Order: sequence, then C-alpha cells, then structure tokens
Amino acid sequence: MRQRFHISKEGITNDLVIREYAVIGKEKKRTLDSMPSEDDYVFIYQENYKGDVIEIAISKGKDDLIATLRTANLFPTGQTAVKIADMVIELYLFPEDRSGELSFDDFELFAHS
Repeated sequence: MRQRFHISKEGITNDLVIREYAVIGKEKKRTLDSMPSEDDYVFIYQENYKGDVIEIAISKGKDDLIATLRTANLFPTGQTAVKIADMVIELYLFPEDRSGELSFDDFELFAHS
C-alpha cells in the first residue's frame, strides 16, 4: 500500500495535525520506479494533537513521542512511526518549518528485506 502523511504545526499553540492519504483500489503494475500521481491518493484520516502534549513527548524521547502519536485510528508500523517522529521533532526544533510530507510504499519495504 502506498501512503502519504502530511504533517503540520498549526495555530499559535503549534498544535500538530497528521493527515494520512493512501492509494486505494487496484493499482497499475507496480515497479520500484512507478510513482502514483497526486490524484491517486485518497484522504483517509486526520489526527490532531495539542502542541504542548507533543512538546512534552519530544522532551521525553522518541519512544515516548511515537507512543503519543499512535492512536486507535492512526497506528503506523515501526519504520513508518520512526520517520514520522523524526519529522515531528524536526518541525518542532525549527520554528520556521510549519509542515512536511512523507511518502511510503510497502512494496519498497518488502523489496529491501
């Protein structure tokens, strides 16, 4: 499955918003080089977090942050969760950064195993 996460700090309290998108349905023949277009992605879910909760989790370490980011509705796999946490940490370290995007393809994960 191909997924994309849009991660942003929003508002004056720097609340965190993670939006998950995925390519759903039958895909064309998959290769490592093929990339879906923007229109192929469908919005799946949005999770909102209070900025102060995220800042506390970051101060306790990456494992705490991952535990905070994972919810009943948003539960990324291990490698994906680490990359999302890294981006969140980066967004909160650099005040001028307001958002970022990560893309994942399960096909690539299995190809490198």
